[in-house]
Amino acid sequence: MYFGIPRRPCSPSARSLRAPRVVAGVMALATVLSAAGCGTAGSPRKPEAGASSVEGFPVTVDNCGVRTTYDKPPSRVVTIHQHPAELLLALGLRDRMVGTAFPDSAVLPELRKDFAAVPELAKREPSFETVLDAEPDFVYGGYGSAFAENEGRSRKAFAEAGIDTYLNREYCGKKRVTMRDTYDEITTIGDVFGVPDRASALVADLRGRVDKAVAAVGKRPDVPVFVYDSGEKTAFTAGGKGLGNDLIGLAGGRNIFADLDDVFGDVSWEQVVARKPEVVMIYDYAGSGSVEQKKRFLLSQPALADVPAIRNKRFVVLPLTATLVGIRSAYAVDGLARGLHPESFQ
Repeated sequence: MYFGIPRRPCSPSARSLRAPRVVAGVMALATVLSAAGCGTAGSPRKPEAGASSVEGFPVTVDNCGVRTTYDKPPSRVVTIHQHPAELLLALGLRDRMVGTAFPDSAVLPELRKDFAAVPELAKREPSFETVLDAEPDFVYGGYGSAFAENEGRSRKAFAEAGIDTYLNREYCGKKRVTMRDTYDEITTIGDVFGVPDRASALVADLRGRVDKAVAAVGKRPDVPVFVYDSGEKTAFTAGGKGLGNDLIGLAGGRNIFADLDDVFGDVSWEQVVARKPEVVMIYDYAGSGSVEQKKRFLLSQPALADVPAIRNKRFVVLPLTATLVGIRSAYAVDGLARGLHPESFQ
């Protein structure tokens, strides 16, 4: 079963950090609007002398150890990576976006027109100079690699250029990421951009979709799930710290490697066999082999032949983008619940 969102290539630097990546369908985004924000390195900005007050401001945000005070909403925004761009568009902030970069998956249908209207600065992370050429007052990064110091894009460098920055909270080093982080991200961005009502509406919509899926599954027994990202000699799988682990639990499943104290990690095939998963959830993204290639590999391994999920050819597919802190993750819960407990949706 495939839940509709096309696969995306992983950011190399993000994958090297074993970071998770966040299913199909998005609500009527025209009625739901907001976004999440992050501050720049350095000291909070002080209001300019004589500056007129803006309702709801100043707003102070602590983001990944950086504290920033906004005296007014950002008006010229560059996003690095696709999920921050989609979040801003879902909040109705197209008119404030002056550039985006690293479009790593097919854009959600409801957002294609607006996304296409935003200038694309680079196919991958843009250079510091390229971002400066867009003259932003705010840069919103999706993965930690958005602000790579070794490539000259540190948050400090942007701060010294007078530009505020915000990093998706997933990369703040929190112990465990859950759907609450998605809701908090949207709320924060809504506050930074002066659209808290839009953020509240979007959060309510996403939370309602998750709650509906959870209620449909009810108290049915959790289905043991093995996440297969990639790997042949060993299995690269999802551990207990990433958002994917929480999505599985909400959908009525149990990640068999939830005890892996990381977002991602390698496990042996012997461990997979011993834990007897009933479903294999395949992460789909460009650069790791197609879904069909992954299925063929798993089905061809004699050592896995007696694993219930393999014996019954029971696979579900989750685009890696659905495991990110962004607007897609709530839809992943519904899609996964339907794959793990189809009888609840008949």
